[in-house]
Amino acid sequence: MTTTALYYTPDITAAIASGLATARDRPQPGPDAYRTAQKYAGMAQEFRASAWEHLDQGDLAQASNKAWGLVAETVKAISAHHGGFIHTHRGIVSVADELSRLVGNAGDTETRDWISAIFLTARSLHSNFYENETPENQVRGGLRLCEELSERLYELFWPEGGRAAV
Repeated sequence: MTTTALYYTPDITAAIASGLATARDRPQPGPDAYRTAQKYAGMAQEFRASAWEHLDQGDLAQASNKAWGLVAETVKAISAHHGGFIHTHRGIVSVADELSRLVGNAGDTETRDWISAIFLTARSLHSNFYENETPENQVRGGLRLCEELSERLYELFWPEGGRAAV
């Protein structure tokens, strides 16, 4: 994977705002006051640990959903860090798409495509929560990829904080 330069905060903020506008994910008075980037980053790490616990217990449906939660909360953390608050699944998808597009616009199409592919893996794992048809080896591999995606998103879009700050 190509190493991508760090992005300027205004570019990240604009990408997040574009994703939220596309998703029609509007601020909600009151609840947003309690949403902090650190809270979401902490929740992402809780989902990460919980996913491995469920996997070790053989609960593939829960492990799958927690892997999705890791990625979703990572996207929410990065968004909140840059002033955007996500309230819907559509918002998560749109913001993740805009962040990957930002990477591609900077010329790193390899990383853009990798982010998009692993995000699709995370969404597939979320679907497995309802269907519970994915074999253990695929859930395990998907969880590892979700961990890598979370780490990479923090590196690119919140290099001074994220997981390390929790």
